[in-house]
Amino acid sequence: MTVCARGPRPSRHLLIVLLATLCLATAVSAVHPHDAFTWWLEAGPVLVAVPLLLATYRCFSLTNVSYVAIWVHALVLVLGAHHTWLFFLVVCFCLAFSAFYEMVEWWVAISAEDGDAVAFLATQGDVWDTQWDMFLALCGAVVAQLALARVQDRQLAP
Repeated sequence: MTVCARGPRPSRHLLIVLLATLCLATAVSAVHPHDAFTWWLEAGPVLVAVPLLLATYRCFSLTNVSYVAIWVHALVLVLGAHHTWLFFLVVCFCLAFSAFYEMVEWWVAISAEDGDAVAFLATQGDVWDTQWDMFLALCGAVVAQLALARVQDRQLAP
């Protein structure tokens, strides 16, 4: 007995357009990528997810909005895979680490005594301290990459 989810069917025309444009973008992206191994690593999830979505379409279809969101994400992955997208990923990592540290500060503030929390947080009376910290982490990540990328590439070259 097959159990299928019931709900509104997505637009078949929309799905064909999304699939065709994604296939085209993937094919273009695969031609002479910056690094073939990285291309496979970054485009791989798309190459697995699309057949899975096609195989489950009849019993587990998603909404039009979901398919468009998946399509946008897949385009970012396959087109970024062509260029390796490293700059973007480094900035994302720096922002994620900054946000994680801000959460650590928040957890300490919740669990500590009033005086200890204030001493640890050291917001200097600025209610926007957390946002400033994350914004400056973003600026630092971008400036460091722009300033040091060529030096790093030269040192990595054989």
